[in-house]
Amino acid sequence: MLILKLVVSVGGSMVPQCTSLLVRNLSLACHCLRYPKRNSPYSLSNSERYSSLLKSVISSRVSSQTPETLQAEDEHIYGPIVKGQTLSSRAEMREPRTFHPFLNCEKTLETEEPESGLPVRILFDRGPGRTIVPSVSRILQQTLSPEQIFYLERWKKRMVAELGEDGFQEYTQNLFRQGKIFHSVLEDVLMSGETWEETHPPETPEYPPEVQGYMESISHILEDVTAVRATESTVQHDTLNYLGIVDCVAHYRGVLCVIDWKTSEKPKPFLRNTYDNPIQVAAYAGALNSDDNYKYQVENGLIVVAYKDGSPAHAHQLSSELMLEYWKTWLLRLEEFTEQR
Repeated sequence: MLILKLVVSVGGSMVPQCTSLLVRNLSLACHCLRYPKRNSPYSLSNSERYSSLLKSVISSRVSSQTPETLQAEDEHIYGPIVKGQTLSSRAEMREPRTFHPFLNCEKTLETEEPESGLPVRILFDRGPGRTIVPSVSRILQQTLSPEQIFYLERWKKRMVAELGEDGFQEYTQNLFRQGKIFHSVLEDVLMSGETWEETHPPETPEYPPEVQGYMESISHILEDVTAVRATESTVQHDTLNYLGIVDCVAHYRGVLCVIDWKTSEKPKPFLRNTYDNPIQVAAYAGALNSDDNYKYQVENGLIVVAYKDGSPAHAHQLSSELMLEYWKTWLLRLEEFTEQR
């Protein structure tokens, strides 16, 4: 350590003082001052080449792309911009003008599974004298939001570009046919009145090849489905004037649910991936609760998404609270449909 002596004048007297400095710090500072400048990796490059590149970029006064052409290019690649609803508009649409009850006060809620019996199936009356009543599917289809319409149209254009018009028609027909066979096979299983374990031994049962993967996909779901009350049965809400055909009403893990069976080629692990399906289930349940053909009520729902490759299906449960929220959304869609007519 280096000690420096300083002489300070105080009141005319010379008073020596000592100040200690760390030589280590002083030498380090001097070393930093003497340290040579670090070379940049760009200094090894051809500076003349980079200089000419920079000049060519900043010297062009007119760009080959204008905002209009950039927007046209983005729309060609990503599609046109679709503006979402503002928070205020969403808040205004949360409550329907007229709220119809979801449950029927004249019916009781079941807390236990009923005695075993064959499921009910009320066929849709297509008689000529029957008044035309819109279906849940038709109402939802005609009240799609602009965003939903945009994405559907974009998907269709991409499929037509990939498969051609004839190929796309064949693709949609095959999807419809597979779905119809899947529901038919599933109906036979549920109408038997037996549990999944009683009907099917441990080995894999044989089904039509079109639906073998779908049935394998939902096998673990069917193990928890008991006391089937109805399958492929018509429900109608006379007050709100709409009807639908419910896929299944049964107990899932001890809870009575309206069950909707869906097929998909892509995974749908979250409820939001099912789009309008929860609204559809709530609409079916509300109609069933209002329909005198059914002596019980349903508060809960279940959406089962089966996969063609046999991978385990996703089961999305709808609690009574969620069903009420989707029931409100259904009433809004129903009001919009009525206004359109």
